[in-house]
Amino acid sequence: MLRRLLQPRLTVSAHCDLPCGVYDPAQARIEAESVKAICEKYAGNEDPVFRTRALIIKEQRAELVKHHLWVLWTDYFKPPHFEKYPQLHQLFNEATKLAGAAGAKGTVDAGEAEKLLQKIAEIDKIFWETKQA
Repeated sequence: MLRRLLQPRLTVSAHCDLPCGVYDPAQARIEAESVKAICEKYAGNEDPVFRTRALIIKEQRAELVKHHLWVLWTDYFKPPHFEKYPQLHQLFNEATKLAGAAGAKGTVDAGEAEKLLQKIAEIDKIFWETKQA
């Protein structure tokens, strides 16, 4: 009896976690810009305490880049987007790898962070094209 009373009477679904318009690749870009700036500051400073703090913050920011990219990839973009932009899965895969251990998290090379920013720019261009449709 109790189970029947607590059972939902209506099941609902939505295409996203929040109302439309809350997604934006700018979140990933801002964190990636932070990663690049930290790499540059790291290269210009020999203080071991500063460098340790820089590495910790850089890795946190790189993880946020991955998070924001995954949210776009899994929550915002839908099958029609992937049909219209067949390169989109590959772009996200490459961008998240550039943010991960094989990229920004695993190096202090500002060039790798720049590659990440370029991938995010490609995703950003497609994102805004989908907003026009």
